Amino acid sequence: MRRSTGAITLAILYALTFGATAAHSGESIFSELQGEPGLRSASALVLDSEGNRIFGKNVDTVRPIASITKLMTAMVVLDAGLDLDEPITITRADRDTLKLTGSRLDFGATLSRREMLLLALMSSENRAASALGRTYPGGLSSFIAHMNYKARSLGMHDTRFADPAGLNAQNVSTATDLAKMVAATKAYPLITLSTTTERMEVRPFSNRGPLVYGNTNRLLKNADWEIALSKTGYINEAGRCLVMQARIEGEEVSIVLLNSFGKLTPFGDSNRLRKWMLASS
Repeated sequence: MRRSTGAITLAILYALTFGATAAHSGESIFSELQGEPGLRSASALVLDSEGNRIFGKNVDTVRPIASITKLMTAMVVLDAGLDLDEPITITRADRDTLKLTGSRLDFGATLSRREMLLLALMSSENRAASALGRTYPGGLSSFIAHMNYKARSLGMHDTRFADPAGLNAQNVSTATDLAKMVAATKAYPLITLSTTTERMEVRPFSNRGPLVYGNTNRLLKNADWEIALSKTGYINEAGRCLVMQARIEGEEVSIVLLNSFGKLTPFGDSNRLRKWMLASS
């Protein structure tokens, strides 16, 4: 399913419809799967639409979660009811001093809060996420406090946040907790839209051409997948991470994969999960 920012209305309607049809009667078709999917991720959790476990592996092990953090960043921003059309300018305070990652959003780049949120989610733009936290009422420290408050309110008791981008290895959680966060995002159509947008063009500089960003989840281009929510993450301490909501055989499932070794392993594990579920259902 290809999405761009030019199809926001249709995408939001899809997100709402997807969520509205999640509940179903009867037992899950994946309730009695046989064997193992052979996943390479250190932690994994798959739930059906009613929160029943389909598969679990080290689900309560606390691990760094890298840019999966940005889902919480987006929820806190949206909960505050801030003006999404307000211009935000990247400053030196938004640079990455921990991992020294680069960014095409040079100092002085200006975009709306909505555009910063979309870039942070779909392309995992670290400076965009940092700017969202910095411009929160009360500043960055207030923002991080609200991230942790939101986590507690969702019952994420093994989760701690230390920055809005996920660059700090002290952003930690479990597969169990992250499944709760993924479930909570269904109340935010802009998050589901942003995380499944494949391509986005922005103009942060008045004297330069546009910048084109792509989604970090390659599965969105795979016709075999029907994905309603997606977020990837990576730092050395966290390994490769991926969370998704998807529909398999007409049933909505939530997938959490943490600490995968190898750039493509989360996508490979996702395909292994899907193949196992289809073969056993």
